[in-house]
Amino acid sequence: MSAKVDFFFNFGSTYSYLAIMRLEAEASKAGVEIRWRPFNVRKLFVEQTNIPFPKEKAAKVAYTWRDIERRAKRFGLDWNGVPPYPVDRSGLANRLGVIAGKEGWAAAFTQAAYRAWFIDHRDFGQPEIAHALLSDLGLNASALIERANSDTAVADFDAETDIARSLGIFGVPTFAVGTEIFWGHDRMEDAFAWALNELTAPRPTTP
Repeated sequence: MSAKVDFFFNFGSTYSYLAIMRLEAEASKAGVEIRWRPFNVRKLFVEQTNIPFPKEKAAKVAYTWRDIERRAKRFGLDWNGVPPYPVDRSGLANRLGVIAGKEGWAAAFTQAAYRAWFIDHRDFGQPEIAHALLSDLGLNASALIERANSDTAVADFDAETDIARSLGIFGVPTFAVGTEIFWGHDRMEDAFAWALNELTAPRPTTP
């Protein structure tokens, strides 16, 4: 039995870069198992009237990118200037991510997608770029993209969004241990500690 942490994020989330590129290595060191769970955070933003990058708040947008740049340097992550935004407007990468999470190749695909976005400044939601990323991982890209465009994949993505909503998630990335949520890339260690404590905490005995 291992400590498990659900990682709720969205392909296209800016601050998620700072967690995604470190997550597997840090989880391995901590002895925690990660379950990758992309969901439609944009839908929740609309429901909650929470728009992260409003055009009228240019100063906040500029600060956000500068903050990500500083933190990337702190963590030893690559930075190649401000990447294009937004990306994955069709949700293709997110639906592929749900499939990846179920089949065990989520970490590799998500990191490759974010390198394409942040370093190569390519939109991983474009079918030709998603196809190349999947092929580079040795996967059947055409078949996976067909699956990701199916009604089943859309329903699975919606189901993940429903779960995120039920947990009270309002932003990304969010780490969840059961129903306990930790919002922000800088709450990774807190989530790991909680999961490990839950695993080792004594359980009440029944008489």
